Amino acid sequence: MPYEFLEGRPFWIVYLALLGIVFCRAQATYWIGRGIGAGLHRSGWGRRIGPRLDRAEKLIDRFGPPAVTLSFLTVGIQTAVNLAAGAMRMRFPRYLVAMFVGCLAWAAVYSLGGLAVIAVWWELFLHSPLLAVTAAVVAAALIGAGVWWRRRTRSRDEAPAARPDPVEPVP
Repeated sequence: MPYEFLEGRPFWIVYLALLGIVFCRAQATYWIGRGIGAGLHRSGWGRRIGPRLDRAEKLIDRFGPPAVTLSFLTVGIQTAVNLAAGAMRMRFPRYLVAMFVGCLAWAAVYSLGGLAVIAVWWELFLHSPLLAVTAAVVAAALIGAGVWWRRRTRSRDEAPAARPDPVEPVP
């Protein structure tokens, strides 16, 4: 078992250790990206594409935080997203909030055994890719149906009851 060193440790110690690790790694990746972005802006290529680069930076600054947060729930994408957020100069306060929420989720997934689910799915994929993909699609469909059902019932519960307008007497 790859996580034998975690056996018998209190959950909060494992969670906080994983949170610290992912926080430091994400910050390092972001700041490396900032350095790359600074170099890009100083380069001749960066000056040539200046207006397009500025437009891309504004889009990433505006719409990037959800991508940063969600990247922590993936395997293999979060480093690229954090690097791109730094290179495209996402404002640090926006990045920090999105990154911290993602770090909280990542630490929860890894400390609560989410990695075991991923490992089981990967083993299934290696033995039967079709079955693994089918299982992933079914799981996604069930999650989507659950979200749809919840929104539907919530909107129905919150809808105001139709009441007839009171008839005002004519003076």
